[in-house]
Amino acid sequence: MAAPEFDHPTSADLVARYTAVRAHTERLAQPLSPEDQTVQSMPDVSPTKWHRAHVTWFFETFVLADAEPEHGPFQDTYWFLFNSYYESLGPRYARPDRGLITRPGAHEVGEYRRHVDTRMVELIDRLGRDDEGALVKLLPTLELGFHHEQQHQELLLMDIKHVLSRNPLRPVYVPAPAPGDAAPGGPGPIRWVEVDGGLVEVGHASGGPGFAFDNESPRHRAWLEPYRLADRLVTNGEWAAFMADGGYERHELWLSEGWARVRGEGWRAPLYWSEADGPGSPWLEHTLHGTAPVDPDAPVAHVSYYEADAYATWAGKRLPREAEWEHAVALAGPSGPSGPGAAPGPDGPVLFHPRAAADAGGQGGQGGLRQLHDACWQWTSSAYHPYPGFTPPPGAIGEYNGKFMSDQMVLRGGCALTPPGHARTTYRNFFPHHARWALTGVRLADGGVPA
Repeated sequence: MAAPEFDHPTSADLVARYTAVRAHTERLAQPLSPEDQTVQSMPDVSPTKWHRAHVTWFFETFVLADAEPEHGPFQDTYWFLFNSYYESLGPRYARPDRGLITRPGAHEVGEYRRHVDTRMVELIDRLGRDDEGALVKLLPTLELGFHHEQQHQELLLMDIKHVLSRNPLRPVYVPAPAPGDAAPGGPGPIRWVEVDGGLVEVGHASGGPGFAFDNESPRHRAWLEPYRLADRLVTNGEWAAFMADGGYERHELWLSEGWARVRGEGWRAPLYWSEADGPGSPWLEHTLHGTAPVDPDAPVAHVSYYEADAYATWAGKRLPREAEWEHAVALAGPSGPSGPGAAPGPDGPVLFHPRAAADAGGQGGQGGLRQLHDACWQWTSSAYHPYPGFTPPPGAIGEYNGKFMSDQMVLRGGCALTPPGHARTTYRNFFPHHARWALTGVRLADGGVPA
């Protein structure tokens, strides 16, 4: 699946990593009641307890079942209930009906997690003492499990945000940060980062350093005409201007299927916006911190690809190609724990809601890119297709990404809900064109030649 995340990991390293990832999931679930954890508010949303159980099923299925064939599963029916989409592993419970799984409850899912955690730690310790070769062989699957759980930590927050938004009381998941935490100076006007283009290399080098999912490889060449990338994301205030200019009423701005969504589903604003006292009153936005007036300086969030494309058309710009985004960010700086293009390190915060970009202070150039990994996932104009030379891994693991390379669009970057240390420059996220519940935003591009 990828090169090892650790050069020479010890069993203690792996136990610490495993424990930290698993504990973070439980911290995210801690503010929620058992009732909160059971609700499924739409087919794309999964209940919190299902996320907690599925990531546990992943370790039980792909690690323990292989390494300890003499041990049976914790509970026979869990194999069926918590399989997400792995056809080669047998039948599974229908995704739209996950909210009907009232049993096992949140407490029983916790017992399942503790059981698997105990066996996993014992397995890693034992292999570290008795069979280092087997531990090294197990390493790629362990690391995939860590990053798989981090993906579900992000999804857990996106999903519970939608669940709580449907509650007429609009409950708060976590309190809002103190006002002093806001970015000083506001975002300022968009500035444009000029990129020469040419024949560039993108993607993760197979066997290269650090973890990457299979869909990020192989590294390959792409031709880019000179282009410009906006230094920050589109703000709520800028989106409000789009709305005021009839953005949701002007068919000429929209792709045909997007316009059908606008008319059929009554889109008038981003997903979590509502008018406080009916049409014409101030707009409010539901967040994990509760419902509050829309912040005009914060990046617009929870807009579909169709909306992002319509806004870009209205603004006389376009969405970036994914190769343009990756190339510009790679030029901006290293993708490690520091530098302008860096993703948040493993000890960074989960912000829970995107913040306004700090004023760039007139700085431009390659290092001027802002809001790369910690605000909203950014739509690109690139369809989610395999890279040249891509081959899915053998077995059930091969179903992880490759089978979804159809009817999806690529997003780049990361968001305020992305677990610390999970984002990277080559990461290829993907969602259907109409998806709005994910924490998605808009970065504009200009020049070049669209794909």
